[in-house]
Amino acid sequence: MSGDAWAGVAVAGVTAAYALGSRRLAATPVSSAIVFTGCGILIGPAVLDLTDLKHDGAFITPLLEAALTLVLFTDAMTVRRRDLATDGFLPGRLLGIGLPLSIAAGWLLAWPLLPGLTAWELALVGAILAPTDAALGKTAISDPHVPPLVRQGLNVESGLNDGMVLPFFVVFLAAIPGTSYAHEGVAGTFWRALLLSTALGLLIGGPCGRLLQAARARGWVTREWRQVYVLAVAAASYQLAVLTDGSGFIAAWVAGFAFGYALRHFPADADAEADSRDRTAGFAENLGGLLASISLLVFGAVLLGPALEDLTWRIVLYAVLSLTVVRVLPVALSLVGSRLRPPTVAYVGWFGPRGLASVVLGLLVVEEHVPGTQTLGRVVAVTVGLSVLLHGVSAVALAERYGRWYQRAAAREGRELREGAPVPEKAERHRLGRLDRPVE
Repeated sequence: MSGDAWAGVAVAGVTAAYALGSRRLAATPVSSAIVFTGCGILIGPAVLDLTDLKHDGAFITPLLEAALTLVLFTDAMTVRRRDLATDGFLPGRLLGIGLPLSIAAGWLLAWPLLPGLTAWELALVGAILAPTDAALGKTAISDPHVPPLVRQGLNVESGLNDGMVLPFFVVFLAAIPGTSYAHEGVAGTFWRALLLSTALGLLIGGPCGRLLQAARARGWVTREWRQVYVLAVAAASYQLAVLTDGSGFIAAWVAGFAFGYALRHFPADADAEADSRDRTAGFAENLGGLLASISLLVFGAVLLGPALEDLTWRIVLYAVLSLTVVRVLPVALSLVGSRLRPPTVAYVGWFGPRGLASVVLGLLVVEEHVPGTQTLGRVVAVTVGLSVLLHGVSAVALAERYGRWYQRAAAREGRELREGAPVPEKAERHRLGRLDRPVE
C-alpha cells in the first residue's frame, strides 16, 4: 500500500476514533484540536512520515482553502447588525480597536525577536497571528456559567476577525518582492483583492440568497438541496474571485454576509424567517467544522511537526508573547471605559486562540517560496500549536472559575453587572448551538 493510502487511512481512523468519543471528551481538557493536531504530528515526517508538504502539497492546500472558505462564509452568514450595536459593544471594541492594535503589536514585537525578516514579512507575522478561532476554546465560550455578553462577544469577534484581517494580509504580501501579489503592486492588489473581490461577493451572495428564497416560496427546492446550495454559492464566490486574480477568501466572506442578509430579510413565508438561516446553513457548518478538524490534523503533520525539529528560543518566546502580551494588552486598551471588571478583561484577553485562519494564511505564505517564509512558517506553526495546547487545556477550568466569580460578584453587589447585559435570546440560542455542531 502506498504512503498516500496509509495517510488516508490514518486521517479516516483518527476522525472516526474521535467521533466515537466526542461527547465523552467534550467536557474534558482534551479538546478536538489537541487530538487532531497531536495525531497529525504522529503521522507526519517527524514520526511515521506518512505525509509531508513537499509530496502532498497538491492535496493539502485545496483542503485547507476549502475549510477556510466554508468557515468564512458560514461565519459571515450568522452576523446581524445588532451584534455590533447597543449590547454588542464588546465585539465592536475588540474588532475596531483590539484587532488593529494586535496586528501592530505583533509586528513591532517581531522586530527584535525575528532578525532576518524584512519589515513587510514582520508585518505578515502580526497579521497572520491576529485572528482568533472560537472552536479551539469552545468550552470557554459555550459554558452557560459565563455571562451571555462575554460568550457572544468572543464568538462574534472570532467570526469576523478572520475576514477583517484578510485586507491587511494581501496588502502586506503584495509589498514583498517575489510573491504572487507583488506583480500587481499594492495599488493593484487593493483594486483586485479588496474592491473587486468585495463587489463580486456582494453580487453573488445577495442575488443567490434572493433566488433561494424565491425557489422556497414556490416549493421548488427540497431541504437537502437547499443546504447543498450553500456550498455551491460559497465555492462560486471563491472561484470567481480567483479567476479575476482577486482574493477568494474576501469574496467568500462578503458573499456570506450578503447571502445571510437575503435569507433574513426576504423570507419565503411568514414562518420561515426564524429558522431559514439555521436550517439552510447546517450542513455547510458541519462540513466546515469537519474540514477544519482535518486541517488541524494536516497542520500537525506538515507544519508543526517539522517546526518542532528546528525550534529556537526566539521562536518560542515570540509564540508565548503572541498568545499573551500581543493579545491581552490590545484587549485591555480596547475595553478602557467599558465598565467591565478586571477578571472579565483578563478572561476575554486570554481566550483569543489561534487556529484555522492562521494555519491557512501561514501555509499560503510558505508556498510563496520567498526569503524569510520558512522562518515565518515556523513561527506561525509553533504559535498555533502552543495555542491549541494551552487554550484547550485551560478552557474548562477557567470557564468554571470565571463563572463562579461572576455569580459571586453579582450576588455580592446585589445588582446586574455590566457583564450581565442582556443578549437577544434567539441570537444566544443559535450561537451556542452553532458551537456545538462540530462536536456532536
